[in-house]
Amino acid sequence: MMKRIRKPAVAGSFYPSDPGVLRTTVDTLLAEAKGWHGAAPLALVAPHAGYVYSGPVAASAYACLKPFRERYRRVVLLGPAHRAAVRGIAVPDVDAFASPLGDVALDRETMDALDDPDVMVDDAAHRLEHSLEVQLPFLQVMLNRFRLVPLLIGAAAPVTVARVIERLWTSPDTLIVVSTDLSHYLPHAEARQRDRATRQAIEELAGETLTGQDACGAAPLRGLLLAAERRGLAVRTLDLRNSGDTAGDRAQVVGYGAWIFTGEDTCVNAA
Repeated sequence: MMKRIRKPAVAGSFYPSDPGVLRTTVDTLLAEAKGWHGAAPLALVAPHAGYVYSGPVAASAYACLKPFRERYRRVVLLGPAHRAAVRGIAVPDVDAFASPLGDVALDRETMDALDDPDVMVDDAAHRLEHSLEVQLPFLQVMLNRFRLVPLLIGAAAPVTVARVIERLWTSPDTLIVVSTDLSHYLPHAEARQRDRATRQAIEELAGETLTGQDACGAAPLRGLLLAAERRGLAVRTLDLRNSGDTAGDRAQVVGYGAWIFTGEDTCVNAA
């Protein structure tokens, strides 16, 4: 049977389409990120803009995987649906997601067994969506082998998203990744203020205070925070910047943050 593959939608715009250039870009971003001395990540939050803008912040999250790259066999990747109206949670009906670095196999067995009234098959919603796609090259570089469970979150309550996350978060070899940017198109100073408030809410696992004005991926983020609270996880901020700090002007910026969730309260960043 011919393998069904979701092709890249934003290669060449959000990130390089040439495999060699892309690999060098990701390697450079990761090399410039801070190290991590602490427990293995159970979940990460990373941004999803073009690499020139959010790549350094995303690398701050993915660099934490380096000591644990053999651990993970499944990545549950959640992001907001920007280009399609999604009610609940959308999964694709394909076998793999392609990137310039190769194909990422989906965990079809797990996805097919995910019998939930709020989860539906919607290939169209996934076809042009960038929020999940831009995470793939980082995962491909950092993890030796894994299968992907891609979930696009639309109009879904935090309890719904948390329920699905918890059904999938069943073993230490599963990593949860939420893809979200923060504030959008505010002046630099105002964006910093809003994003600092979002940082505090995330560190306190207070997802109920977050709205789409704080993070375009507020729906998957709120679900993760609820699931993390139920598990008693610790969360640490790894990076908090905006496009005015990385590659854009400061008149209207987009905020980016990176967070790590672990099972213990003693994790520290390493310069």
